Amino acid sequence: METKLWNIDQGKEIYQEAAELLRSGETVAFPTETVYGLGADATNPDAVKQIYEAKGRPSDNPLIVHIADAKQMQEFIAEVPEKAEKLMEAFWPGPLTLILPIKPGVLAESVTAGLKTVGVRMPVHPVGLELLRITNRPIAAPSANRSGRPSPTTARHVEEDLSGRISAIIDGGSTGVGLESTVLDVTSDTPVILRPGGVSTEQIEEVIGEVRSARNIPKKEEVPKAPGMKYTHYAPLAPVYLVEGGAAFWDKQIKRGLDRGEKVGLLLSDELAAEIREPVMKIKIGSRAQMDEIARRLYDGLRLFDHTDTTLILAETFSKDGIGDAVMNRLEKAAGNKYLNETSELPR
Repeated sequence: METKLWNIDQGKEIYQEAAELLRSGETVAFPTETVYGLGADATNPDAVKQIYEAKGRPSDNPLIVHIADAKQMQEFIAEVPEKAEKLMEAFWPGPLTLILPIKPGVLAESVTAGLKTVGVRMPVHPVGLELLRITNRPIAAPSANRSGRPSPTTARHVEEDLSGRISAIIDGGSTGVGLESTVLDVTSDTPVILRPGGVSTEQIEEVIGEVRSARNIPKKEEVPKAPGMKYTHYAPLAPVYLVEGGAAFWDKQIKRGLDRGEKVGLLLSDELAAEIREPVMKIKIGSRAQMDEIARRLYDGLRLFDHTDTTLILAETFSKDGIGDAVMNRLEKAAGNKYLNETSELPR
């Protein structure tokens, strides 16, 4: 399959061409403020099947539906709770996905993975929003990458993973937030954050009061309600370890890796990079004082290692306040929760 690549500077006609592809059952990658999404008509089972095939995505991993206008939800959502309405007013368009009950027989069953709920959001990125407006259909759109890989924040990332597998890519530049949307289940009395993201817990609680986190709820063996809950995600080719400790501890772990014959690479803040003495590859993703920047540069940093001979990645850990919660969620997924600290050092 030949993948068309459009740059937004080519003019508004590309929106019409991309919308026509989506309406005809094809797949199109487009930018949102979080990451690039791989879109297909959410009401067309054959189109949605192409998403799963292109990504190599497990069939029990549901998709998020993107809309350009809240009125579109009347087609496929059974009920919008009062708390959801307040959140939509506060954060839409923006990086917040709401889990809501569906009307039967409208969306392709593969979008919901057989569940009676679906995640819905309205992106704020002007390119993504305009494409959705012109297409005028609910669009299922997970991140536009191979399943398990770091999510794409540029069109180049999408090309690396999906060129030849999808119909088209719209290059709208780098994304803004750089991490996926927050996913909030509003089908229970106390809403549950299933995935932290671009809207923080603190921001949500200012609008609707108490929410819970899925990490504090016992897990059941069932289909997850949202992406990113069940499988390994966001991982580069080399194994990742999360390091908790000061510069001296870092130097010790680096030496252990080098002694094992590893090509060690570091993913870290500007501040820590200045303290590390060992002469190894350092990919800096911003200042600890600017967690928004670290979030925006995280996936690009992880992907950069794939273009080197790195065989072991040591990554810094960050505070879970605000968007730091989402940053650490992605790093823990990328590392498979492998930590190095005083009680668990890198094996010799």
